[in-house]
Amino acid sequence: MQAIILAAGLGKRLGNLTQNNTKCMVEIHGKTLIERSLDNLSEAGISRVILVIGYEGQKVIDLLGNSYANMELVYVENPIYNKTNNIYSLYLAKDYLTDRDTILLESDLIYDAEILNKLIAADAPNLAVVAKYESWMDGTVVTLDENNNILNFIPKTHFDYQQLHNYYKTVNIYKLSKDFSSSHYVPFLEAYCKALGHNEYYEQVLRVITLLENSDLKAYKIDTEKWYEIDDIQDYNNAETVFAPASEKLKMIQARYGGYWRFPYLKDFCYLVNPYFPGIKMENEIKAYFHALMSEYPSGLNVQNLLAARMFDCPQDQIVVGNGAAELINALSSVLKGKVGIINPSFNEYAERFEALGLETFVPGNEHFSYSLSDLKSFSQSVEQLLLINPDNPSGHFIPVNEVLELAQFLADANKKLILDESFIDFSSEGPKNTLIKEEVLMAYPNLIIIKSISKSYGVPGFRLGVLTCSDLNLMKKVKSKISIWNVNSFGEFFMQIFEKYRKDYFKACNTISTERDRFYTLLNNIEYLRVIPSQANYFLCELVNGQSSSELTEKLLVEHDLFIKDLKGKKGFENKEYIRIAVRDGKDNDFIVDILKNRVW
Repeated sequence: MQAIILAAGLGKRLGNLTQNNTKCMVEIHGKTLIERSLDNLSEAGISRVILVIGYEGQKVIDLLGNSYANMELVYVENPIYNKTNNIYSLYLAKDYLTDRDTILLESDLIYDAEILNKLIAADAPNLAVVAKYESWMDGTVVTLDENNNILNFIPKTHFDYQQLHNYYKTVNIYKLSKDFSSSHYVPFLEAYCKALGHNEYYEQVLRVITLLENSDLKAYKIDTEKWYEIDDIQDYNNAETVFAPASEKLKMIQARYGGYWRFPYLKDFCYLVNPYFPGIKMENEIKAYFHALMSEYPSGLNVQNLLAARMFDCPQDQIVVGNGAAELINALSSVLKGKVGIINPSFNEYAERFEALGLETFVPGNEHFSYSLSDLKSFSQSVEQLLLINPDNPSGHFIPVNEVLELAQFLADANKKLILDESFIDFSSEGPKNTLIKEEVLMAYPNLIIIKSISKSYGVPGFRLGVLTCSDLNLMKKVKSKISIWNVNSFGEFFMQIFEKYRKDYFKACNTISTERDRFYTLLNNIEYLRVIPSQANYFLCELVNGQSSSELTEKLLVEHDLFIKDLKGKKGFENKEYIRIAVRDGKDNDFIVDILKNRVW
């Protein structure tokens, strides 16, 4: 069996990466795309490779020569590569197509070798490799029948997003038999080029063939196998992450800080989100107004604050909406004065933003990283304001509401502030009932500043919402002066506008995740090398007690199972100990990670 690789294009969208260089010569982690593809073809037992070259083709020849890994290399030149599309490149190699069974592929692909191995081993003689359509994909898609026959090739111009659930993306790897090429593909290729010219794509010929009663072309569906088509700089960046060496993959995933919809195979147990809210009905309402929300300006900050005041049942002048809690933490840090007391280990954003104010840290001296009201009162003696994350992050430790109020009064008597982060409080056993964002509480304790991320418990991190509340109107005025008038987009605004209709659903979702957390805790406790710390949040702090490094376990889970957990190596408060944090997801995902952790020998 032979292979034909189309490698004549300019690759303009890759910018400097293809300046004076062809696309297949772009390197991913030190190796060119063409060399990676040839390695895979050699492993699959291919004996001859025909490369159709054009732009900077001599550089390909200089790199590869006339053979590679025991495969014969044959070059076909497309002299008008800048005036034609890939249909003409394949047309130039048509005589090779009718000579042997062929693997046809494009040069801008990076893919797992097992795709070729499975494709060649498959019984059907003529196959197009396809994958279920995902958000990062672009280009030609196909629809299939129940027997994986290709019903239609659909170009980008005919793409219908209402039909996403029916679409499969062509991976641009094909297995074509000599007979199929001779009787079907090449005759249609010649006729198509003669009738419509050379500025088309070879998939168009396959599209015509599928209209025949017996086209003999089927789809070969892949699932977990990884691949990426590299057309532009973003594709390149994503492919670097997907195909990162084991030693670099964790670092590259961590450095993205989200955007993991581009990697649908990844199970994210690192970032903390409610998997049970919003529900389908609320999602559909947001979708129904998508065009208006996208095409029109959001309201200014005063209206956003009004919506938040209604959502949280407090006065408008005592609340401000942020682009996530992070914006509010930053704004607050610029108006506070005096040393801040922080309990370590903690959420890094606070330490980083409050560092200029001066920090005093307290590390609980017990294995659960728990602390009492008495501990907090004692610690607060040396600071002007105390930060309390309740439940704590990453320990999940929870201080009862009555004790938090006692602490607030204690600090008020000393003319000190309590900064209370309630981002995870709705996950606690009493759920949203535990919140202190209430008008009577805020009025009674003007020294109380409450910050709440809406991303975590409300399940909408993409909307970037958070609130800060306080009855000290002078402080609120200063904080609001640090916030842009258009800091929240229309989708976040609309979420707050319609939330009241779904409040009962939200309470139910919080109760569901609380129940699932308790079940998950029991399962994790059965893993002998984990010491799981009880939590009132949607995550568990776990110590590794088998002598293994937390970074090593985190890396293995990612590389071998596409599971992403939080490695706490180097976090203040965990010196010389190995800790990880595992988020609570839905029951199916939680069972999956437990199975991996329990049945693997680490």
